[in-house]
Amino acid sequence: MKLLDQIPWNDVNPDNLNFYKAIGVECLLVHVPAEMADGRDPTDDFKRLKRLVEGHGLELAVLHSHSVPRDKIIHGLPGRDEQIEGWRRVLRGIGRAGVPATATTFYAISHFRSPSTVGRGGARFSTFDYEAFKKNAPHHPDKVIGAERLWENLEYFLKRVVPVAEEAGVRIALHPDDPPVPDPLGGAARIMVSLANFERAFGLVPSRANGMLFCQGCVAEMGEDVVKAIQRIGGQDKIVFVHFRNIRGTPYNFQEVFIDEGDMDMVRAMQAYKEVGYDGPIMLDHTPGIPNDPQARAGHAFANGYIKALIQAVYR
Repeated sequence: MKLLDQIPWNDVNPDNLNFYKAIGVECLLVHVPAEMADGRDPTDDFKRLKRLVEGHGLELAVLHSHSVPRDKIIHGLPGRDEQIEGWRRVLRGIGRAGVPATATTFYAISHFRSPSTVGRGGARFSTFDYEAFKKNAPHHPDKVIGAERLWENLEYFLKRVVPVAEEAGVRIALHPDDPPVPDPLGGAARIMVSLANFERAFGLVPSRANGMLFCQGCVAEMGEDVVKAIQRIGGQDKIVFVHFRNIRGTPYNFQEVFIDEGDMDMVRAMQAYKEVGYDGPIMLDHTPGIPNDPQARAGHAFANGYIKALIQAVYR
């Protein structure tokens, strides 16, 4: 198992790379900017980035495509085929650069949260309280869409990009909706909200390239037993990489807390990954906002140290 962390494209510089190397990170996820899908071949850009990362003793494990345009794809609007062609170019470039994975979401609007809450030491916790959210719930009439239409559009997308990813040697990791509640939010349905729905998505285009970004926080937010979920999805070899984070609460009222203080047994979760034979990248994802730590370096160092210790204890 490899310790992974993430960084925006424009923040990949020697100072930040040395920081990640110093705290024991082994590989990086870099977010692909939208302009990489503007019609150019991004292969050379990806190769230059990979050389820079590797020059600091790190592996480039994921080029995350969340910012690659997909709004017309998701809503089935004119222009979606042009956006899909942009995706196909990006996937080919990722493969030519020798990067094994990418990731995305398939929600119609956004992630949703209610106001943050305060935790230990004054840290700010990302929070979702559905009752509080409903009191001032946003509505986006231009983005209203039903579940079946979303499923149709997801199938249309996957059938056109998964074969390209497979040929390029790239796995696509689909992240759950966050929060993964089945209720429409902002006027749009949400479909990536359960393990059963992920399995339905896998079945749309059966391929190892069609996988899941296994976000432990979101899986817990689904109301699932995380260990059983690891066994279920990992047993199908569908975990591309892992967001190893913890939450406290219920699907409709939760906080994203520090990795050591949530409801999940993180030691048992790590053991479950080993039991299913998972040996890929694992990362912290979100971490609470620590006061006077605007770059979140302290939060990243704390969470990565915790994860690294668990990897050594369980895997080695």
